[in-house]
Amino acid sequence: MFRFRTFHRLILALCLAGAIAFPASAREESPAVQPQALVAFDSDEGMARLLRSRSKSDFATLANQFEAQINPVFCGPTTAAIILNALQNEQPGASRVTQESVIAKGRKTRAQVLGEPVTINGRSFRDYGYQLRQLDELLRAHGASTQLVVVDDSRAEDEIRSALVANLSRHGDYVIVNYRRDRVGQHGGGHISPLGAYDAESDSFLVLDVNPANARWVWMPAKALIKGMRSFDTVENRGYILVSPR
Repeated sequence: MFRFRTFHRLILALCLAGAIAFPASAREESPAVQPQALVAFDSDEGMARLLRSRSKSDFATLANQFEAQINPVFCGPTTAAIILNALQNEQPGASRVTQESVIAKGRKTRAQVLGEPVTINGRSFRDYGYQLRQLDELLRAHGASTQLVVVDDSRAEDEIRSALVANLSRHGDYVIVNYRRDRVGQHGGGHISPLGAYDAESDSFLVLDVNPANARWVWMPAKALIKGMRSFDTVENRGYILVSPR
C-alpha cells in the first residue's frame, strides 16, 4: 500500500496534471536537471518533472484507475485492468474489470499464469505471468485496439522515444512497457507497467509501477527504459504496446 506521504503527493500530482486547476503562478519553469539514475515520483524532483511535463495526457486517468498487483506474477493482468478501465472511463455505464477477472477472456489460463507447465516451441516449462505478445492478445480479446512493438536491434532509440512521447501527448490512448528490472537499475527480472508521462528536460519517462511493494513509481531515463525493453523473453525481445479504443 502507498504510504500517507505518497498518497498526499499523488493528490498533488493530480492537481498538477490538470485534474484540479492551479493558478498560473504555480506553473513556473524548473531548472534543468541531468538525471543519472531513477528518480522517485514522490520526491521533490519527481513532482517538479510532472509539473513541467508537456506529455502527461494519460497521467490523471491512469492514476485514478490505478491498483497494485496482488500476486508477484500479476503485473500483466494488473496493467491490463488499469488500461481497460481507463479506456472505459470515457463510456458511462461500462463494466469494470479487475486483475483477476481480466484473465478470463485470454488464451492463457489463470493456472498457466501462476505457473502450470505449458509447451512452447516443443519445450515444456512454467511460463509465469505474461509475455508481451500474450498481453497484447488479452487486450484485443477485451476489445482494445493495439500496436505491439518488439524492441530489437532494428529499432532506433529516437524512433522508440518519439512513439512513446507522441502517445503520452494525446488523450485517450495509453502505453504499456515490458522491460527487465535488472537492466534499469532495479532488482528483479521481467516486469510490465503503464507509462504516465514524459519529461523532455530530463529525458525521462514516469513508470507507474504496478508492484509498489517492490518498487515505487519512478522517473526512468529514456535510455535505461529502452535498454530494459531491448532484452530477450522466452521467444522474442520485450517492448511496448500502444493501446487505444476500437
